[in-house]
Amino acid sequence: MSEEGKSQLRKHLKFTLRNRWRSFYQSTRLGNLGSRVFIDKQVSLLRFPGNINIDDEVVLKQGAQICACNSSAKISIGKRTTVGFYTFIYASESIEIGDDCLIAPFVYIVDSDHSIAMGERINTQANQTEGISIGNDVWIATGAKILKGVTIGEGAVIAAGAVVKEDVPAYGIVGGVPAKVIGSRK
Repeated sequence: MSEEGKSQLRKHLKFTLRNRWRSFYQSTRLGNLGSRVFIDKQVSLLRFPGNINIDDEVVLKQGAQICACNSSAKISIGKRTTVGFYTFIYASESIEIGDDCLIAPFVYIVDSDHSIAMGERINTQANQTEGISIGNDVWIATGAKILKGVTIGEGAVIAAGAVVKEDVPAYGIVGGVPAKVIGSRK
């Protein structure tokens, strides 16, 4: 890729010895770690890291947490995707993130929630899970939350602070709580 074609972030990444060490170390733990993956300081790959697959040229910024929460949970992150500062990705079933996605800081992506039946303490009830699928070329802005069972179509944009609990069409722009379609990319 030419210098002009690179984003500001990728143009200024410095692969220090520490970054290379982090990548080497995580490659021994993860299901797959692609080439030229940038792992910033304080990135946590939790619980069942062998169920996490990260493709080539992914950027994981400081404080990101990616957690396969049980032995059958799967997470995959596609090529050239950026995961922003202090973003949390927690899978109890599956989370698939496509290529070339931009996930801003403080985003929360979780494929489960708690059961709340009366007559039983909430903390003793089983989680409800349903996988999440995020297409290629998706931008998820700061502070957005993506909840269980959601499919986000290719090229979609999720506005800052949106709470997404329903599917988003390809090239759709959604915002609000709960998120609703507010436009489309042209």
